Amino acid sequence: MENLSRARKQYADLVCQTAQLRSERWRKALSEIPREEFVGPGPWKTMRFVFPLKYEDTPDADPVHVYDDVMVALDPERQLNNGLPSALARWIDATDIEEGDRVVHAGCGTGYFTALIAHIVGRNGRVIAIEFDAELADRARANLQHFSQVEVVSGDATTYDPGPADAIFINAGATHPCGLWLDTLKPSGRLVFPLVRWPEGSKLGVGAAGWGVLVRVQRLRRGYAARWIAPAASSRVLARSIPRPIGGWAMRSPITGSQRCVRCAGRLTILMNHACCMASDTAFPKARSCE
Repeated sequence: MENLSRARKQYADLVCQTAQLRSERWRKALSEIPREEFVGPGPWKTMRFVFPLKYEDTPDADPVHVYDDVMVALDPERQLNNGLPSALARWIDATDIEEGDRVVHAGCGTGYFTALIAHIVGRNGRVIAIEFDAELADRARANLQHFSQVEVVSGDATTYDPGPADAIFINAGATHPCGLWLDTLKPSGRLVFPLVRWPEGSKLGVGAAGWGVLVRVQRLRRGYAARWIAPAASSRVLARSIPRPIGGWAMRSPITGSQRCVRCAGRLTILMNHACCMASDTAFPKARSCE
């Protein structure tokens, strides 16, 4: 037990340092939430984010092995993993969640990162966790039953309306921000998701779905603002989010008054579809008319 406690503390220190986390609530959550309860019984197959990506078997079922900055296989045949802690923690932290916030976590898997979010928002907060895979949703519901502030929904995050949210974290790749996500944000609400592309389409949970960038969108008094955070990859995709790709990041369709304009900054340039346009002024000046 002493070894496990030490491993959890070292793990929390490692993830906080690697992800450059800004809150001590993160360190406390990482050291207190038992990761082994969310990844199934050991021994486990783990994977470091080092190329070529490959699984390695832990020598035994001692839970200290999951307290490292590694992915842990939930379904190795589908390459479905409990994600890389430093990456997911950094992505979630980009939503700037605070105690008492109402947070939506789409693609919650078996619930480990949902539990971390619940720890941060506290008992006065609320977390709606959405999972498309019914089996994973059942596991998440069982794993999170002791968190009174968490509701687990088995469904499609592109169509399920969770109600107003201070923050939305989409743990699955999408080619654009769904209109529902943007409309659900409260004033000053934040949306973080991996903006990715697939040259040959995609299937939920099968293989490497796509590479791209992590995007943070914030609702303003008028419209939305977005910024590039970091490179990103996702092995899970939201199939309903895929419009007609025409090279690079650009989606060609007319801009109408019903669309939502997301004003972009920095390295993010153009994305348009029937529901939303994302553009920087320099890359696509007509984006001004989206407001």
